Amino acid sequence: METLFLEEHGEPFIAFSSSHLAALFIYFAGIIIFLIFFRKIIGSTQAYSIIRWSLFSLLILSEVSYQTYTALNGIWSLADHIFLHLCGIAGITGAIALFTHNKMLIQITFFIGLVPAFLALLTPELPYDFPHYRYMKFFIHHTVISWTSIFLVVSNGITMTFKSFLNTYGLLLIYAAIIGFLVNPLLGSNYLYLSHTPEASTPLDLLGNGIWYYVNLCILAFAVFFIQFLVYRFFTRNSSGR
Repeated sequence: METLFLEEHGEPFIAFSSSHLAALFIYFAGIIIFLIFFRKIIGSTQAYSIIRWSLFSLLILSEVSYQTYTALNGIWSLADHIFLHLCGIAGITGAIALFTHNKMLIQITFFIGLVPAFLALLTPELPYDFPHYRYMKFFIHHTVISWTSIFLVVSNGITMTFKSFLNTYGLLLIYAAIIGFLVNPLLGSNYLYLSHTPEASTPLDLLGNGIWYYVNLCILAFAVFFIQFLVYRFFTRNSSGR
């Protein structure tokens, strides 16, 4: 067990290997099961509470354990291990929203947590394979972030409006400007991948270089948010019979 938490141990992670596909299967299975039984889950105080606090605990445990892991292994740094990436922020807003049911945080978590976490699961920037801690933390954390985004919206009956979509996008642009112009230059970091694309092969590699990288990144974020909004509207209209 001890070797699972040592940075120098672990088999290298291979994209779309059996362990990667197994993690993706669990991700999709969880969503499908929840969407099939969500009315029963919401209607049961006990089931709702179990899922709510399980998601909350996993989000907190994932972040705390990762910070502890990097510190114990002597690899923690301001440039790499603060939760300033989009999924890190979504994990924090999701945990707070699970605790408080804050409408704005639920809307923000839905837009910044659902698809970004899923894309991270598809193209992991991950050094070690199962059963290393890094593998388990990465897939548990990102899976739970995405699940939380869906759970919060469905279980709280939050209405996603075009205004909430634009507000979240505007907040993201402000946050990206702070990270890109202040935090990354100050720390020599690559939060939000604004300094360069990830080491792993991702769709961001297709966005070009220089100023076009940032322009295309803004367009991509807008498109992802808008598609999420349209999908939400499609399902809510169908479920309400309109």
